[in-house]
Amino acid sequence: MRVLGIDYGDVRVGLAITDPLCITAQGLETIDYKGNDKMLLRRLDEIFEIYEVDTIVVGMPYNMNGSSSFRVEATEKFIHKLKCKYNKMKIEIMDERLTTVEAHRTMNLLGINKNKKKMVVDTISAVYILEKYINK
Repeated sequence: MRVLGIDYGDVRVGLAITDPLCITAQGLETIDYKGNDKMLLRRLDEIFEIYEVDTIVVGMPYNMNGSSSFRVEATEKFIHKLKCKYNKMKIEIMDERLTTVEAHRTMNLLGINKNKKKMVVDTISAVYILEKYINK
């Protein structure tokens, strides 16, 4: 069984997945869904047909002081949709503070082109969210 990590944003969603033994996390893709959760859920259905996933981990965008950011409410609504649609799966929340900063640092170290960063940052953030979950 695998774990799917989700970095849920306004326009794009980054996805990462573990190996079957849940030891490592790999970036899967970035979905440019423009806020259309139905389209995003359809894509997740396709992913679940390919990978045996039993747990979904969603990054929760808390502020640095631990308070709720403006994105928390939208993320909680999305998590509710996940719980309704995938009620046999375990749905977990992981604090995603600083994952985007870490993702940008990684991309800078790798010399990723500025224009490509937009489509990669969310996937890398999802990897960091998933790694936090695996290591907890």
